[in-house]
Amino acid sequence: MAGKTNSPAHGLFTTGEPVSAWTVSTALPVTYQVGFTPRLLNPGNPALASAGALPGRRLVVVEETVHALYGERIAAYFGARDLDVELVVLAAHEQVKTMESVFEVADRMDRFGVSRRAEPVIAMGGGVLTDVVGLACSLYRRSTPFVRVPTTLIGLVDAGVGAKTGVNFGRHKNRLGTYHPAVATLLDPAFLATLEQRHLSNGLAEILKVALIKDRRLFELLDRTGEALIDQHFQGPTPGGEVLVRAVHGMLQELQPNLWEHRLERSMDYGHSFSPTVEMRALPELLHGEAVCLDMALTTVLAQRRGLVEAAERDRILGLMRRLRLPVRHPLLEPGTLADALTDTIRHRDGRQRFPLPVGIGDGCFADDLTAAEIGRAATELEELACVAP
Repeated sequence: MAGKTNSPAHGLFTTGEPVSAWTVSTALPVTYQVGFTPRLLNPGNPALASAGALPGRRLVVVEETVHALYGERIAAYFGARDLDVELVVLAAHEQVKTMESVFEVADRMDRFGVSRRAEPVIAMGGGVLTDVVGLACSLYRRSTPFVRVPTTLIGLVDAGVGAKTGVNFGRHKNRLGTYHPAVATLLDPAFLATLEQRHLSNGLAEILKVALIKDRRLFELLDRTGEALIDQHFQGPTPGGEVLVRAVHGMLQELQPNLWEHRLERSMDYGHSFSPTVEMRALPELLHGEAVCLDMALTTVLAQRRGLVEAAERDRILGLMRRLRLPVRHPLLEPGTLADALTDTIRHRDGRQRFPLPVGIGDGCFADDLTAAEIGRAATELEELACVAP
């Protein structure tokens, strides 16, 4: 029984004669769809009914606020499509982003008797809801398909388009999770019409992340139209389509070649080095995007002090953050919290900082040599800048 040698990429390889050990090398092909789908709840639109499988029975998990706003339309849609649907209404926010919520979804899947492949669960809500449902589906029979319908801006451009699921554990953000992409993600900006201003700003923080680290054109669009997009909930005469498309495309460009995060230098980690610790310690005060913006404000000052960003660019970035109604200062941007955050980030990135920093506006690099003193000086300078800003 000779070892297999005809394929260097994958196969079953043996060692020894007679065989005494085996190496199994395989690959999991992953294909999933992300697409803008206007008028999703129009009964004449078959997209939601047929997403991920032929029309049939569906378990639909809806975040409770979404159900209050759209529950009648959701029921009318599935009724008009003559589908056998069971609605599950779930509270979904950071304080209940736990395994208990995952178990609740799994219990409803079990009672519904969801089939293994032909009946994808539909998740309708923000990033917390889709993360919880995605984790439940990844665990139930080790892999049950699901469909995401993000109803918040942060879900539409960030949480809803990747492969990760997760819940919080103790004081740690998304510490328990899996890679389990939805078979389809349906993006309908019409849901943003009923989103509160604060949650629009929250999502714009993740769009700003993409702009600052890789897409200057997107930054210019936000600088010119961001306030109007908030006021108009992405529904008015100010065209927000290019902003949304560039944000989603930028995310997917970074995710596709590194979906399983085998490479730990990830530009989309920009704004996510200090923010997980700050967000969890501030709960329920800060939303996710607000914590990310605080992280980006601090690292913009860090980058400027290193000569990577001009002072005028720094001021322009901080000014745009304020105009997008996002915070640039917080009491938790202090030495103890920041040191703890950096320690946890280094563990998360396998013993190195791999710290994304902006280079000008629209480009970035990685650093491995930040010191506590340097971070502290940047935090002090940010506080001074925030105090003198108009």
